[in-house]
Amino acid sequence: MTPQQEDRDHLIVCRLDALLEERGMTLVELANQVGVTVVNLSILKNNRGRAIRFNTLTKLCLVLDCTPGDLFVLAKEAR
Repeated sequence: MTPQQEDRDHLIVCRLDALLEERGMTLVELANQVGVTVVNLSILKNNRGRAIRFNTLTKLCLVLDCTPGDLFVLAKEAR
């Protein structure tokens, strides 16, 4: 199985775009507050991420005032 096939096999969807919109926040603002590059957040937002560190997840949840379950959902729940 190629890495591209593996990326398509998971059912986890990142809702970062929706959470940013709900909070009236830009990706740049979030990146500055969390201490992560805009590029890395963009990868996550566009569902191209392959992993996330717990400390990054914690910071995202604190800044966005959400839980990991608000940020990530199973694809069948996202529809």
